[in-house]
Amino acid sequence: MAKRAFLLAVVLSAWVGVVASAPAQDWPRFRGPGGLGLGDAPNVPATWSEQDYNWKVAVPGVGHSSPVVVGKRIYLTTGDTQTARRTVLCLDTADGKTLWKREWDSSPFRQHSDNSFASATPAADEHGVVALFGSPSRMLLVALDTEGKDMWSLDLGAYVGMHGSGSSPVIVGDVVVLANEQEDPGALPTVYRGEAAKQPAGVSFLIGLDRKSGKERWRIARKSDQAPYTTPCEFRAPGGPLTLVFSSTAHGLTAVDPAAGKIVWEVGKLFKDRCCASPSAGAGLVIAGDGLGSRGTHQMAVRPTADGATVAYEIKKPTPQVPSPLIVGDLLFLWNDDGWVACYKTATGEQIWREKVGGAFYGSPVCTGKRIYCISRKGEVAVIAAADKYELLGRVSLGEPSYTTPAIAGGRMYLRGRGHLFSLGK
Repeated sequence: MAKRAFLLAVVLSAWVGVVASAPAQDWPRFRGPGGLGLGDAPNVPATWSEQDYNWKVAVPGVGHSSPVVVGKRIYLTTGDTQTARRTVLCLDTADGKTLWKREWDSSPFRQHSDNSFASATPAADEHGVVALFGSPSRMLLVALDTEGKDMWSLDLGAYVGMHGSGSSPVIVGDVVVLANEQEDPGALPTVYRGEAAKQPAGVSFLIGLDRKSGKERWRIARKSDQAPYTTPCEFRAPGGPLTLVFSSTAHGLTAVDPAAGKIVWEVGKLFKDRCCASPSAGAGLVIAGDGLGSRGTHQMAVRPTADGATVAYEIKKPTPQVPSPLIVGDLLFLWNDDGWVACYKTATGEQIWREKVGGAFYGSPVCTGKRIYCISRKGEVAVIAAADKYELLGRVSLGEPSYTTPAIAGGRMYLRGRGHLFSLGK
Protein backbone atom coordinates (compact mmCIF):
# COMPACT_ATOMS: atom_id res chain seq x y z
CA MET A 1 0.00 0.00 0.00
CA ALA A 2 1.39 3.38 -0.99
CA LYS A 3 0.55 5.32 2.13
CA ARG A 4 2.86 3.56 4.58
CA ALA A 5 5.21 6.44 5.32
CA PHE A 6 3.44 7.48 8.49
CA LEU A 7 3.34 3.95 9.85
CA LEU A 8 7.00 3.40 9.11
CA ALA A 9 8.18 6.68 10.56
CA VAL A 10 5.89 7.19 13.50
CA VAL A 11 4.00 4.05 14.42
CA LEU A 12 6.73 1.48 13.84
CA SER A 13 8.22 2.20 17.25
CA ALA A 14 4.85 1.29 18.77
CA TRP A 15 5.16 -2.14 17.23
CA VAL A 16 8.46 -3.03 18.89
CA GLY A 17 7.92 -6.53 20.23
CA VAL A 18 4.69 -6.92 18.26
CA VAL A 19 3.98 -8.90 15.12
CA ALA A 20 0.59 -8.30 13.51
CA SER A 21 -1.16 -11.21 11.86
CA ALA A 22 -2.50 -9.32 8.84
CA PRO A 23 -1.43 -6.62 6.38
CA ALA A 24 -1.96 -3.03 7.46
CA GLN A 25 -4.58 -2.45 4.76
CA ASP A 26 -6.90 -4.99 6.40
CA TRP A 27 -8.65 -4.80 9.77
CA PRO A 28 -9.15 -8.50 10.51
CA ARG A 29 -10.13 -8.55 14.18
CA PHE A 30 -11.15 -6.41 17.16
CA ARG A 31 -8.84 -3.36 17.25
CA GLY A 32 -7.20 -4.31 13.98
CA PRO A 33 -3.85 -5.98 13.24
CA GLY A 34 -2.36 -7.41 16.42
CA GLY A 35 -5.13 -5.81 18.48
CA LEU A 36 -3.20 -2.53 18.61
CA GLY A 37 -5.74 0.00 17.35
CA LEU A 38 -3.32 1.38 14.74
CA GLY A 39 -4.44 1.97 11.16
CA ASP A 40 -3.27 3.47 7.88
CA ALA A 41 -5.81 5.97 6.55
CA PRO A 42 -4.20 9.42 6.86
CA ASN A 43 -6.84 11.05 4.63
CA VAL A 44 -9.71 10.35 7.02
CA PRO A 45 -10.69 13.87 8.18
CA ALA A 46 -10.83 15.16 11.73
CA THR A 47 -14.22 16.74 11.16
CA TRP A 48 -16.86 16.07 8.53
CA SER A 49 -20.51 16.42 7.52
CA GLU A 50 -23.14 13.97 6.29
CA GLN A 51 -22.11 14.67 2.69
CA ASP A 52 -18.56 13.48 3.34
CA TYR A 53 -19.49 9.84 3.90
CA ASN A 54 -18.75 7.53 1.00
CA TRP A 55 -21.92 5.71 1.98
CA LYS A 56 -24.23 5.05 4.91
CA VAL A 57 -26.24 1.83 5.05
CA ALA A 58 -28.85 0.53 7.48
CA VAL A 59 -27.88 -2.48 9.59
CA PRO A 60 -30.74 -4.66 10.89
CA GLY A 61 -30.98 -5.56 14.55
CA VAL A 62 -28.48 -4.42 17.16
CA GLY A 63 -24.89 -5.43 17.76
CA HIS A 64 -22.11 -4.02 19.88
CA SER A 65 -19.54 -5.87 17.81
CA SER A 66 -17.23 -3.84 15.60
CA PRO A 67 -16.80 -4.29 11.84
CA VAL A 68 -13.81 -6.16 10.41
CA VAL A 69 -12.48 -5.75 6.88
CA VAL A 70 -10.42 -8.04 4.65
CA GLY A 71 -9.91 -7.05 1.03
CA LYS A 72 -13.17 -5.75 -0.39
CA ARG A 73 -15.37 -7.42 2.22
CA ILE A 74 -16.74 -6.02 5.47
CA TYR A 75 -18.02 -8.52 8.03
CA LEU A 76 -20.19 -7.65 11.00
CA THR A 77 -22.60 -9.40 13.32
CA THR A 78 -26.00 -8.37 14.63
CA GLY A 79 -28.86 -9.75 16.68
CA ASP A 80 -32.62 -9.26 16.63
CA THR A 81 -33.63 -7.58 19.88
CA GLN A 82 -36.94 -9.50 20.08
CA THR A 83 -36.10 -13.01 18.85
CA ALA A 84 -32.32 -13.08 19.53
CA ARG A 85 -31.79 -14.38 15.99
CA ARG A 86 -28.09 -13.90 15.16
CA THR A 87 -26.80 -12.72 11.79
CA VAL A 88 -23.45 -12.45 10.02
CA LEU A 89 -23.46 -9.81 7.29
CA CYS A 90 -20.94 -9.40 4.47
CA LEU A 91 -20.89 -6.00 2.78
CA ASP A 92 -19.00 -4.56 -0.18
CA THR A 93 -16.47 -1.88 0.80
CA ALA A 94 -17.20 0.04 -2.41
CA ASP A 95 -20.85 0.85 -1.76
CA GLY A 96 -21.94 -0.90 1.46
CA LYS A 97 -24.29 -3.25 -0.39
CA THR A 98 -24.98 -6.59 1.26
CA LEU A 99 -23.18 -9.41 -0.56
CA TRP A 100 -24.70 -12.11 1.63
CA LYS A 101 -26.04 -12.81 5.10
CA ARG A 102 -26.38 -15.89 7.29
CA GLU A 103 -28.77 -16.31 10.22
CA TRP A 104 -29.07 -18.60 13.25
CA ASP A 105 -32.18 -18.96 15.36
CA SER A 106 -31.82 -18.48 19.09
CA SER A 107 -33.97 -17.79 22.12
CA PRO A 108 -34.02 -14.49 24.03
CA PHE A 109 -32.23 -14.51 27.36
CA ARG A 110 -31.65 -12.06 30.16
CA GLN A 111 -28.48 -10.03 29.86
CA HIS A 112 -26.99 -6.75 31.01
CA SER A 113 -28.69 -3.71 29.46
CA ASP A 114 -25.35 -2.64 27.99
CA ASN A 115 -24.80 -5.99 26.27
CA SER A 116 -26.33 -7.24 23.01
CA PHE A 117 -27.06 -10.51 21.24
CA ALA A 118 -24.02 -9.84 19.02
CA SER A 119 -21.26 -8.34 21.15
CA ALA A 120 -18.23 -10.36 20.03
CA THR A 121 -16.38 -8.87 17.06
CA PRO A 122 -15.75 -11.46 14.33
CA ALA A 123 -12.31 -12.38 12.98
CA ALA A 124 -11.58 -12.66 9.26
CA ASP A 125 -8.89 -13.60 6.77
CA GLU A 126 -8.63 -14.46 3.07
CA HIS A 127 -10.60 -17.67 3.69
CA GLY A 128 -13.65 -16.00 5.25
CA VAL A 129 -14.93 -15.11 8.70
CA VAL A 130 -15.25 -16.66 12.17
CA ALA A 131 -18.01 -15.35 14.46
CA LEU A 132 -18.96 -16.07 18.06
CA PHE A 133 -22.49 -15.93 19.44
CA GLY A 134 -22.80 -16.37 23.19
CA SER A 135 -25.76 -17.27 25.39
CA PRO A 136 -26.18 -18.95 28.78
CA SER A 137 -27.04 -22.24 27.06
CA ARG A 138 -24.20 -22.33 24.55
CA MET A 139 -21.24 -20.54 23.04
CA LEU A 140 -21.55 -21.05 19.28
CA LEU A 141 -18.49 -20.49 17.08
CA VAL A 142 -19.17 -20.50 13.32
CA ALA A 143 -16.77 -20.33 10.37
CA LEU A 144 -17.99 -19.24 6.93
CA ASP A 145 -16.09 -18.86 3.67
CA THR A 146 -15.99 -15.63 1.67
CA GLU A 147 -19.31 -16.51 -0.01
CA GLY A 148 -21.08 -17.25 3.27
CA LYS A 149 -20.99 -21.03 2.97
CA ASP A 150 -20.39 -23.22 6.01
CA MET A 151 -16.83 -24.23 6.79
CA TRP A 152 -17.50 -25.55 10.30
CA SER A 153 -19.25 -24.76 13.57
CA LEU A 154 -18.56 -25.65 17.18
CA ASP A 155 -20.73 -25.62 20.30
CA LEU A 156 -18.45 -24.79 23.23
CA GLY A 157 -21.14 -25.45 25.82
CA ALA A 158 -22.89 -23.30 28.40
CA TYR A 159 -21.63 -19.91 29.55
CA VAL A 160 -21.76 -18.54 33.10
CA GLY A 161 -21.39 -14.77 33.38
CA MET A 162 -23.39 -12.08 35.14
CA HIS A 163 -23.20 -9.61 32.24
CA GLY A 164 -23.05 -12.09 29.35
CA SER A 165 -20.05 -12.83 27.16
CA GLY A 166 -17.84 -10.29 25.40
CA SER A 167 -14.50 -11.78 24.31
CA SER A 168 -13.84 -12.01 20.57
CA PRO A 169 -12.10 -14.71 18.53
CA VAL A 170 -8.83 -14.03 16.70
CA ILE A 171 -7.09 -15.76 13.81
CA VAL A 172 -3.32 -16.21 13.94
CA GLY A 173 -1.98 -18.05 10.92
CA ASP A 174 -3.86 -21.34 10.67
CA VAL A 175 -5.25 -21.24 14.22
CA VAL A 176 -8.47 -19.71 15.57
CA VAL A 177 -8.03 -18.72 19.22
CA LEU A 178 -10.74 -17.90 21.74
CA ALA A 179 -10.70 -17.06 25.44
CA ASN A 180 -13.75 -18.84 26.88
CA GLU A 181 -13.21 -17.56 30.42
CA GLN A 182 -16.26 -17.67 32.64
CA GLU A 183 -17.56 -16.48 35.98
CA ASP A 184 -17.33 -17.88 39.47
CA PRO A 185 -20.38 -16.13 40.99
CA GLY A 186 -18.86 -16.54 44.44
CA ALA A 187 -15.93 -14.36 43.37
CA LEU A 188 -18.12 -11.38 42.47
CA PRO A 189 -17.99 -8.23 44.61
CA THR A 190 -20.54 -8.55 47.44
CA VAL A 191 -22.83 -5.87 45.99
CA TYR A 192 -23.37 -8.03 42.86
CA ARG A 193 -23.74 -11.47 44.37
CA GLY A 194 -27.30 -12.05 45.58
CA GLU A 195 -28.79 -15.30 44.34
CA ALA A 196 -26.07 -15.58 41.68
CA ALA A 197 -23.55 -16.60 44.34
CA LYS A 198 -25.37 -19.93 44.70
CA GLN A 199 -24.67 -20.88 41.09
CA PRO A 200 -21.69 -23.10 40.25
CA ALA A 201 -18.70 -21.58 38.52
CA GLY A 202 -18.44 -21.83 34.75
CA VAL A 203 -15.77 -23.95 33.09
CA SER A 204 -13.02 -21.69 31.77
CA PHE A 205 -10.42 -22.42 29.11
CA LEU A 206 -8.41 -20.99 26.23
CA ILE A 207 -8.79 -22.93 23.01
CA GLY A 208 -7.00 -23.13 19.66
CA LEU A 209 -8.81 -24.58 16.64
CA ASP A 210 -7.66 -25.52 13.17
CA ARG A 211 -8.65 -22.62 10.92
CA LYS A 212 -9.97 -24.77 8.06
CA SER A 213 -11.53 -27.72 9.87
CA GLY A 214 -12.43 -26.38 13.31
CA LYS A 215 -10.75 -29.35 14.98
CA GLU A 216 -9.27 -28.68 18.39
CA ARG A 217 -5.51 -28.14 18.31
CA TRP A 218 -5.03 -27.35 21.98
CA ARG A 219 -6.82 -26.32 25.16
CA ILE A 220 -5.52 -24.62 28.31
CA ALA A 221 -7.60 -24.93 31.47
CA ARG A 222 -8.20 -21.67 33.35
CA LYS A 223 -9.51 -20.68 36.74
CA SER A 224 -12.91 -18.99 36.89
CA ASP A 225 -13.22 -15.65 38.68
CA GLN A 226 -14.88 -12.46 37.47
CA ALA A 227 -15.40 -13.21 33.78
CA PRO A 228 -13.19 -11.02 31.56
CA TYR A 229 -14.48 -9.42 28.36
CA THR A 230 -11.05 -8.98 26.85
CA THR A 231 -9.56 -10.04 23.52
CA PRO A 232 -5.84 -10.89 23.41
CA CYS A 233 -3.22 -8.75 21.69
CA GLU A 234 -0.12 -10.00 19.88
CA PHE A 235 3.40 -9.67 21.26
CA ARG A 236 6.83 -11.06 20.48
CA ALA A 237 9.65 -10.62 22.99
CA PRO A 238 13.19 -10.40 21.57
CA GLY A 239 14.30 -13.94 20.84
CA GLY A 240 10.90 -15.35 21.74
CA PRO A 241 7.92 -16.74 19.81
CA LEU A 242 4.89 -14.80 18.66
CA THR A 243 2.42 -14.82 21.55
CA LEU A 244 -1.14 -13.85 22.30
CA VAL A 245 -1.45 -12.01 25.62
CA PHE A 246 -4.64 -12.54 27.62
CA SER A 247 -5.75 -10.50 30.65
CA SER A 248 -8.04 -11.73 33.42
CA THR A 249 -8.70 -11.35 37.13
CA ALA A 250 -7.90 -15.01 37.74
CA HIS A 251 -4.52 -15.11 35.98
CA GLY A 252 -3.29 -11.55 35.44
CA LEU A 253 -1.44 -11.44 32.11
CA THR A 254 -0.75 -14.69 30.28
CA ALA A 255 1.25 -15.05 27.04
CA VAL A 256 0.44 -18.11 24.95
CA ASP A 257 2.17 -19.44 21.84
CA PRO A 258 -0.87 -19.77 19.53
CA ALA A 259 0.79 -22.33 17.28
CA ALA A 260 1.79 -24.71 20.08
CA GLY A 261 -0.81 -23.87 22.72
CA LYS A 262 1.87 -23.42 25.37
CA ILE A 263 2.08 -20.76 28.08
CA VAL A 264 5.26 -18.75 27.48
CA TRP A 265 4.99 -16.52 30.56
CA GLU A 266 2.46 -15.37 33.11
CA VAL A 267 2.37 -12.54 35.64
CA GLY A 268 -0.41 -13.27 38.13
CA LYS A 269 -2.16 -11.32 40.87
CA LEU A 270 -2.20 -8.09 38.87
CA PHE A 271 -5.94 -7.39 38.97
CA LYS A 272 -8.58 -7.56 41.69
CA ASP A 273 -11.52 -6.33 39.60
CA ARG A 274 -13.00 -7.34 36.25
CA CYS A 275 -10.88 -7.04 33.10
CA CYS A 276 -13.00 -5.40 30.40
CA ALA A 277 -10.47 -3.41 28.36
CA SER A 278 -8.34 -5.54 26.07
CA PRO A 279 -4.57 -5.46 26.58
CA SER A 280 -2.35 -3.57 24.15
CA ALA A 281 1.33 -3.75 23.29
CA GLY A 282 4.15 -1.54 22.08
CA ALA A 283 7.63 -0.28 22.91
CA GLY A 284 8.48 -3.65 24.42
CA LEU A 285 5.59 -3.53 26.90
CA VAL A 286 2.16 -5.06 27.37
CA ILE A 287 -0.35 -2.78 29.12
CA ALA A 288 -3.68 -3.87 30.59
CA GLY A 289 -6.08 -2.90 33.36
CA ASP A 290 -9.17 -3.75 35.37
CA GLY A 291 -12.08 -1.84 36.82
CA LEU A 292 -15.44 -1.76 38.57
CA GLY A 293 -18.62 0.20 37.90
CA SER A 294 -17.41 2.13 34.81
CA ARG A 295 -14.24 3.17 36.60
CA GLY A 296 -10.81 1.73 36.15
CA THR A 297 -8.84 0.40 39.10
CA HIS A 298 -5.38 0.66 37.56
CA GLN A 299 -3.29 -0.08 34.47
CA MET A 300 -0.30 -2.39 34.69
CA ALA A 301 2.67 -2.33 32.32
CA VAL A 302 4.58 -5.59 31.99
CA ARG A 303 7.92 -6.03 30.23
CA PRO A 304 8.32 -9.49 28.69
CA THR A 305 11.72 -10.93 27.83
CA ALA A 306 12.90 -14.26 26.47
CA ASP A 307 13.14 -15.43 30.10
CA GLY A 308 9.73 -14.32 31.37
CA ALA A 309 8.07 -11.04 32.28
CA THR A 310 8.20 -8.47 35.07
CA VAL A 311 6.08 -5.49 36.09
CA ALA A 312 7.51 -2.28 34.63
CA TYR A 313 5.14 0.22 36.28
CA GLU A 314 1.59 0.86 37.49
CA ILE A 315 -0.75 3.72 36.60
CA LYS A 316 -3.24 4.23 39.40
CA LYS A 317 -6.82 5.38 38.95
CA PRO A 318 -8.49 7.27 37.44
CA THR A 319 -8.02 4.89 34.51
CA PRO A 320 -10.42 3.31 31.99
CA GLN A 321 -12.48 0.23 32.71
CA VAL A 322 -13.87 -0.53 29.23
CA PRO A 323 -11.89 1.43 26.57
CA SER A 324 -8.59 -0.27 25.76
CA PRO A 325 -5.18 1.44 26.09
CA LEU A 326 -3.65 2.86 22.91
CA ILE A 327 0.11 3.01 22.35
CA VAL A 328 1.37 5.33 19.61
CA GLY A 329 5.16 5.14 19.61
CA ASP A 330 6.55 6.66 22.78
CA LEU A 331 3.12 7.90 23.90
CA LEU A 332 0.45 5.94 25.77
CA PHE A 333 -3.14 7.17 25.70
CA LEU A 334 -5.78 6.12 28.24
CA TRP A 335 -9.33 7.11 27.27
CA ASN A 336 -11.53 6.82 30.34
CA ASP A 337 -15.17 5.73 30.34
CA ASP A 338 -16.20 9.18 31.64
CA GLY A 339 -14.54 11.15 28.85
CA TRP A 340 -11.28 12.04 30.55
CA VAL A 341 -8.22 11.32 28.40
CA ALA A 342 -4.63 11.14 29.62
CA CYS A 343 -1.30 10.90 27.80
CA TYR A 344 1.74 9.18 29.33
CA LYS A 345 5.28 8.32 28.39
CA THR A 346 5.04 4.72 27.24
CA ALA A 347 8.43 3.76 28.64
CA THR A 348 7.87 5.02 32.19
CA GLY A 349 4.16 5.70 32.74
CA GLU A 350 4.88 9.35 33.55
CA GLN A 351 1.78 11.47 32.90
CA ILE A 352 2.21 14.24 30.32
CA TRP A 353 -1.32 15.65 30.25
CA ARG A 354 -4.89 14.86 31.28
CA GLU A 355 -7.92 16.62 29.79
CA LYS A 356 -11.71 16.29 29.70
CA VAL A 357 -13.03 15.44 26.24
CA GLY A 358 -16.53 14.85 27.59
CA GLY A 359 -19.04 12.08 26.99
CA ALA A 360 -19.30 8.46 28.12
CA PHE A 361 -17.38 5.77 26.25
CA TYR A 362 -17.44 1.99 25.76
CA GLY A 363 -15.64 1.93 22.40
CA SER A 364 -11.84 1.89 22.27
CA PRO A 365 -9.69 4.59 20.65
CA VAL A 366 -7.89 3.98 17.35
CA CYS A 367 -5.17 6.01 15.66
CA THR A 368 -4.47 6.96 12.05
CA GLY A 369 -2.84 9.97 10.43
CA LYS A 370 -1.55 11.34 13.77
CA ARG A 371 -5.14 11.51 15.01
CA ILE A 372 -7.02 9.45 17.59
CA TYR A 373 -10.71 8.64 17.12
CA CYS A 374 -13.13 7.31 19.74
CA ILE A 375 -16.94 6.95 19.60
CA SER A 376 -19.02 7.85 22.65
CA ARG A 377 -22.04 5.87 23.80
CA LYS A 378 -24.26 8.63 22.37
CA GLY A 379 -22.56 8.19 18.99
CA GLU A 380 -20.33 11.23 19.02
CA VAL A 381 -16.92 10.71 17.42
CA ALA A 382 -14.27 12.67 19.33
CA VAL A 383 -10.98 13.30 17.53
CA ILE A 384 -7.79 14.42 19.28
CA ALA A 385 -4.17 14.82 18.24
CA ALA A 386 -1.88 11.87 18.92
CA ALA A 387 0.64 14.20 20.50
CA ASP A 388 2.29 15.21 23.74
CA LYS A 389 0.09 18.33 23.82
CA TYR A 390 -3.68 18.03 24.09
CA GLU A 391 -5.65 19.25 21.08
CA LEU A 392 -9.29 18.51 20.34
CA LEU A 393 -9.48 18.34 16.54
CA GLY A 394 -13.10 17.46 15.97
CA ARG A 395 -16.39 16.24 17.37
CA VAL A 396 -18.97 14.74 15.00
CA SER A 397 -22.25 13.00 15.84
CA LEU A 398 -23.32 9.84 14.03
CA GLY A 399 -26.89 10.66 14.98
CA GLU A 400 -27.37 7.40 16.89
CA PRO A 401 -25.81 5.60 19.87
CA SER A 402 -22.72 3.43 19.48
CA TYR A 403 -20.82 1.03 21.74
CA THR A 404 -18.33 0.07 19.04
CA THR A 405 -14.74 0.67 17.94
CA PRO A 406 -13.90 2.08 14.47
CA ALA A 407 -12.28 -0.10 11.81
CA ILE A 408 -9.59 1.26 9.47
CA ALA A 409 -8.88 -0.44 6.15
CA GLY A 410 -8.07 0.44 2.55
CA GLY A 411 -7.63 4.12 3.40
CA ARG A 412 -11.10 4.35 4.91
CA MET A 413 -12.65 4.34 8.36
CA TYR A 414 -15.79 2.35 9.12
CA LEU A 415 -18.00 3.57 11.96
CA ARG A 416 -20.86 1.52 13.36
CA GLY A 417 -23.83 3.10 15.07
CA ARG A 418 -26.86 1.41 16.56
CA GLY A 419 -28.64 1.26 13.21
CA HIS A 420 -26.13 2.11 10.48
CA LEU A 421 -22.63 1.52 9.15
CA PHE A 422 -20.74 4.54 7.81
CA SER A 423 -17.77 4.69 5.40
CA LEU A 424 -15.49 7.72 5.67
CA GLY A 425 -12.27 8.73 3.90
CA LYS A 426 -11.00 8.71 0.34
